[in-house]
Amino acid sequence: MMTIKDVFEDYRAQINGVYDANEIEAITLLVLGEITGMSNASIKAFPDRVLSTEQAEQTKNVLAELKTGKPIQYIFGVTEFYGLSFKVNPYVLIPRPETEELVEWILEGERQKVKGKRLSILDIGTGSGCIAISLKKNLPGAHVSAIDISTGALETAKGNAELNNVEVNFIETDILNIKSEIEIPKSDIIVSNPPYVTLEDKKKMHSNVTDFEPHTALFVPEDEPLLFYRAVADFALENLNADGQLYFEINEGLGKETVQLLADKGFKDIELRRDMSGRDRMIKASPL
Repeated sequence: MMTIKDVFEDYRAQINGVYDANEIEAITLLVLGEITGMSNASIKAFPDRVLSTEQAEQTKNVLAELKTGKPIQYIFGVTEFYGLSFKVNPYVLIPRPETEELVEWILEGERQKVKGKRLSILDIGTGSGCIAISLKKNLPGAHVSAIDISTGALETAKGNAELNNVEVNFIETDILNIKSEIEIPKSDIIVSNPPYVTLEDKKKMHSNVTDFEPHTALFVPEDEPLLFYRAVADFALENLNADGQLYFEINEGLGKETVQLLADKGFKDIELRRDMSGRDRMIKASPL
């Protein structure tokens, strides 16, 4: 017989080298909730509840995968972002809380504007589609497009758009080499969370990111860490409508450099914003 309390003890004992105590608590709650259908409050209130044989087996199977460092979101194939459900797999990055803050910043700006014209938004390097889909869900009148180089990522993003009942125009292309025959609409907002992790950064990262999440969506050459920011900024100068805005999620260690890059290219009203953890995490700018 295995109880809820036993599961917490097993997880604490066996993955404490992979995650810290708070993460283990959160993961165990998530696993038990997914397997039993119980709420977090019920799980905490009934630690002596006995799991069925099948449920106990499932918790052990998940634990075995967690011990390899595999993220819980990939194990269950789903995560939550900005109050919506998203399917995730090794083709796409797992959406992060700081990216939710970027979405909120964009929505803050749009809520303050006079309504009337139909807003056009482009998400560059969409991955799971979390930014594009969340914006479309909250700005249903907007025309939203999203591009990515990865066929697998775009298939995942299309599935997520269907899951959340929104229409997004997905385009397969490489922002570093957009072919002339590919048509991308002009936009009022361009947003991008491009690859920005250098090999130096990689050394400090946990293996559950570096071993499992897609490298093309994460890493940039050590000697050119702003490669994608430069390409997106150049694209934005040509493809933003008048009074348009560019939003980036950025490498926290390269805030000043990213601001300087945009200033050198002639962007104005450049604003560097910190996330809830106090790290330089996002930038907004307007073309001249």
